Amino acid sequence: MKPNDASSTPANIPPITVGPAEPTPTQPAQQQAAVDIVRAQIDNLYAGNTQPAAESQQSLDDVNPYDRTHTANPQPTPDQWKQYHSAWQTYYQKYYEGYYTHHLNQVKQVLSQQTAATGEHYFANQPKEEPATETLSKDEALFDLRQKLLSKVQASAKKARKSRHFVPITSALIVMLIFGFLQYNRVIIANVMAYVSPGSIDPQNIVIDPSTDINVSPDPRLIIPKINVDVPVSYDVGNDYASQMKAMAVGVAQFAIPGADSHPGQIGNTVIAGHSSNDLLDSGDYKFIFAQLDKLNVGDSIYANYHGKRYTYTVTGKTVVEPTDVNKLVYPTTKPIMTLLTCTPLGTALRRLLVTAEQVSPDPSKSTAAPATTSVTQSNSMPGNSPTLLERLFGQK
Repeated sequence: MKPNDASSTPANIPPITVGPAEPTPTQPAQQQAAVDIVRAQIDNLYAGNTQPAAESQQSLDDVNPYDRTHTANPQPTPDQWKQYHSAWQTYYQKYYEGYYTHHLNQVKQVLSQQTAATGEHYFANQPKEEPATETLSKDEALFDLRQKLLSKVQASAKKARKSRHFVPITSALIVMLIFGFLQYNRVIIANVMAYVSPGSIDPQNIVIDPSTDINVSPDPRLIIPKINVDVPVSYDVGNDYASQMKAMAVGVAQFAIPGADSHPGQIGNTVIAGHSSNDLLDSGDYKFIFAQLDKLNVGDSIYANYHGKRYTYTVTGKTVVEPTDVNKLVYPTTKPIMTLLTCTPLGTALRRLLVTAEQVSPDPSKSTAAPATTSVTQSNSMPGNSPTLLERLFGQK
């Protein structure tokens, strides 16, 4: 039964007219349009017009919910990223500006309350800040930071220097340095002398014909061109420690013992001792005269002036012995021999270096035997360096 069927409509209900109704004078046009739409929909329902709904349902059934119908999201451009970061920076700037402004207002309010209670204005005597007129560059900021750090370090160092604990520590370090230098100065200076002194010159820088006798000054001297040695020699001195130290203060000295007490030009062993390293505080100008003696090799030349004549020797070997190995200097020979003696290693008196050389000029076959003497006494030890600081304080070994 339809609403507009006259036979089914009650007598007391007016029939419903199909179609748009005439707008009343007092009804607004928008409201009338809405009413017309509602009436049209009702008419379609009663007329059995359900086709649009079916088509809509069919179209919904045909849609696959898993189909990707959207397009790819475009990537942001660099300008968009800049705008994005700028927006966030502006946001945080305004946020913290508001945050600190709020707290500043609270502080000002508290100070105002205190001023009202005490009668003194807090900001009256405070220096006014000058407005910043320019921004520091990166180099200026780094320089300013370095200056601040340097000021802090200087302040800390000044405070440490004024500390009561700093003075005794410094004094102890100074005393230790002085003591170490006094104890080991011969090691340091001897190695420096051995390094800086000439030692690579030609051994034949003094032109000598080994087969020719040369008259020289009557002053006895020892000349070793390779290690730049030209030093006075003291002969016939005692072989005790005191006599040797006194003679070696003015040059090198003969160390004569029974069986090794000859002189240049005589058959036998002539032993000449000199310092390689002695204490800096000891007297004498020849404390490091044999610092480079270990540089002599087989074939190098040694010259000895004795009684106005020059004797030439050629190195035949070198060896290291203990200070008590005095018997190493005594051996049978039919030639004039010279042995140079010094302490080794540098800066110590632990052992003795012996450099042996044979006479080649004048003719060694014309040499005479050393005269027998009873004035030479036996020594139990070869001469060495003066005592170190510790040995002087606590006794020499």
